[in-house]
Amino acid sequence: MVFFTGRAPRVSRILIPSIAAILAIAAFNCSAVAADEPVLVRVNTFPNAKALPFHAGVAKGIFLKHGIKLDLAFTENSRNQREGLASGKFEVAQSALDNAVAMVEVARKDVIIVGGGDSGMNEFFVQAEIKSFGDLRGRTLIVDAPDTAYALQAKKILLQHGLKAGADYTIKPVGAGVFRFKAMAESKENAAAILNLPFTVQAEQLGMRSLGRTVDLLGPYQAGGAFVMRDWAARNGATLERYLAGYVESLRWVRDPANRAEAVGLLVDKLKLPPNVAERTHELLVDPSFGFNVDGRFDPEGFRNLLALRAEIQRRDGEAVAPEQYVDLGYYERAMKRLGQ
Repeated sequence: MVFFTGRAPRVSRILIPSIAAILAIAAFNCSAVAADEPVLVRVNTFPNAKALPFHAGVAKGIFLKHGIKLDLAFTENSRNQREGLASGKFEVAQSALDNAVAMVEVARKDVIIVGGGDSGMNEFFVQAEIKSFGDLRGRTLIVDAPDTAYALQAKKILLQHGLKAGADYTIKPVGAGVFRFKAMAESKENAAAILNLPFTVQAEQLGMRSLGRTVDLLGPYQAGGAFVMRDWAARNGATLERYLAGYVESLRWVRDPANRAEAVGLLVDKLKLPPNVAERTHELLVDPSFGFNVDGRFDPEGFRNLLALRAEIQRRDGEAVAPEQYVDLGYYERAMKRLGQ
């Protein structure tokens, strides 16, 4: 055993700071790598054409560019989506914002809406032999869930034509748009449904009839958008902003005419659509009067109408709640600043 006495050898004084410096550099490099690692964000949406920005954002590496590793999953119905968000199965729900309102009002969950998207791209479709809303007396209306979103729109439209749910027609819940279209295609007993893209295009090809777009029948409506649990947003604000920036940039890519052929190809590949259906679907998706809102903007007037419709049809107190209770667009506004706007 060797003991040192007095001053330490000169070499020891040189080695000690060198090792410390190496460790500091290594720690810095590790933290830099960790900072560059994309953050996993699990997103749940419906399996329809409005998922195109997600498909594009993944395929073109747009979400990764914003530091987001997107895990995309599809829901069969709005009930499963609401329950999944509340239980933490995913972080972001992208669908009809009436579902967010229902989570707050009915399930008493602390949810906030953080971005808009579209007016629904919805049409009221019926079987070919039905000529008017009055012809639906005694028939069956197909819906996702009977108490939210597009089912409420359908009830309001039929009420305007003197038809009351239960008394004058039957409501049959089957789930997402793909299942509503399938139900109508398989049986004429399923007389009517609110459909969106690409199912409206496919329904036309089967000879079904549109009785009008819901925005023409009911006025502005804030349908699609993003909503999250408030506590998750508070803990992960920067991640949420990067996610929204990635979504907006992906949406811009979809709406860019230069990307039309590639976007149509994604619809063919991901939704298994015939090319002619994909072409028409894309044309409607980017139609400024019907398709995606520019940059996924939130429509305050459309949201006020959503709340008023829900208050009227659900018959709780008949009064709409102030929109500010449900919405926090600060994350979206900061995401837009990340994009330079």
